[in-house]
Amino acid sequence: MVVAIGFEGSANKLGVGVVKDGKVLSNSRRTYITPPGQGFLPRETVQHHRNYVLKVLNDALKQSGININDIDVVCFTKGPGMGGPLNTVAIVARTVAQLWNKPLLGVNHCIGQMGRLITGANNPIVLYVSGGNTQVIAYSRKRYRIFGETIDIAVGNCLDRFARILKLSNDPSPGFNIEQMAIKGTQYIPLPYCVKGMDVSFSGILTYVEEYADKLLTDDHSQEDLCFSLQETVFAMLIEITERALAHCNSSEVLIVGGVGCNLRLQEMMKIMCEERGAKLFATDERFCIDNGVMIAQAGSEMFRCGIKTPWLETFIMQRYRTDEVETPWRCD
Repeated sequence: MVVAIGFEGSANKLGVGVVKDGKVLSNSRRTYITPPGQGFLPRETVQHHRNYVLKVLNDALKQSGININDIDVVCFTKGPGMGGPLNTVAIVARTVAQLWNKPLLGVNHCIGQMGRLITGANNPIVLYVSGGNTQVIAYSRKRYRIFGETIDIAVGNCLDRFARILKLSNDPSPGFNIEQMAIKGTQYIPLPYCVKGMDVSFSGILTYVEEYADKLLTDDHSQEDLCFSLQETVFAMLIEITERALAHCNSSEVLIVGGVGCNLRLQEMMKIMCEERGAKLFATDERFCIDNGVMIAQAGSEMFRCGIKTPWLETFIMQRYRTDEVETPWRCD
């Protein structure tokens, strides 16, 4: 039996979660939300995490109903992510590990996904889409292998910056508000479509929208139409590279994780592709798609079971920490 507590703070989501043998005991989270038209900057995000981390920690402990003495390991997001927020949360994790006299484990944010545990997927092709990451990955020989990824900005970052152009609210998230507007869209506006082999590029479509937004929004086309068109275009790009990976691996499962994975239209489009190929789609809701402490705690608990240790002098953060750098001995081929 392993009880793990996880600290996540790689971007504007601050989360602390507790798991016990794969069972979620608590999942406390606080999001830094900026005014419409503005993104979150490192300095302000750091201040937000500093202001709320102890409250989120206390909430997580209270929800879990466990005693500090019952915790076996403290886990934190080592990377990838924004340097300032990552470092702020890592300092708190190091501090409580010392105060509680517990081992400390640094976890790669990208392998700390809850999708397989929650959905029961066996060995799926994973589409990982969030504000900072866009990858198509699959597990093989003790590592997650990257089949395709963005060559510039992540799809979530593209959507966030697009929302700023339209001055959409950041509450609860820009992507969610784009999704709600897209539901009302009725006309598709042709936009740049950029797939390069197994990789995708979103900077060009974003630049195009930034430069021509006023021209695109005419009497015939509304903001809702533009939201609809952007979603349809970028999601089609993601499904194309996912389908290629599915065929290459001869897999029958696809799992969507990451904050953008909450989008119901993306899930709908992916489900259509999966059904055409005789595959099954797995997805979760915002509790586990959006950055959270539980995913870090779960990955850390698996590492702890395998005897993996993070030496104290290596409990630093890594802003660029690739998914395929990490061995996952707890998984079996």
